[in-house]
Amino acid sequence: MINPIEHTRTKEAVQKYKVEPYVIPADIYGAGNLAGRGGWTWYTGSSSWYYKAGIEYILGLRVEEGILKIKPCIPKEWKEYKIDYIYGNSIYHIKVNNPNGKNIGVSKVMLNGKEIQNEIRLDKNAGICNIEVDI
Repeated sequence: MINPIEHTRTKEAVQKYKVEPYVIPADIYGAGNLAGRGGWTWYTGSSSWYYKAGIEYILGLRVEEGILKIKPCIPKEWKEYKIDYIYGNSIYHIKVNNPNGKNIGVSKVMLNGKEIQNEIRLDKNAGICNIEVDI
């Protein structure tokens, strides 16, 4: 619903949507004569959707209740990517490897050279931590 491209497939849809076709809106109106119109582009609500889409849903970096999980959903052509995540006084250097050209499916997670489950309890004073993920 918030993907701008879905509102630009026809001239009529563009006229109804009325906002920039290259910006994720914070919301889409759902009632009355404004139904289907995008709203609040270039605001904090809009930027939060970019964060969710890019960081959480594509790169797969998710933090819930102090636990870090990495569940990427990437183009199979991506061979690797890196993220530096700062938590308190700690820096988590995360490298995701995709040697077999997969889109999803974590097969191995290493924390500072030791294989672990894909749930990392974050520590504000852990210093520098190296995480390597294979999909």
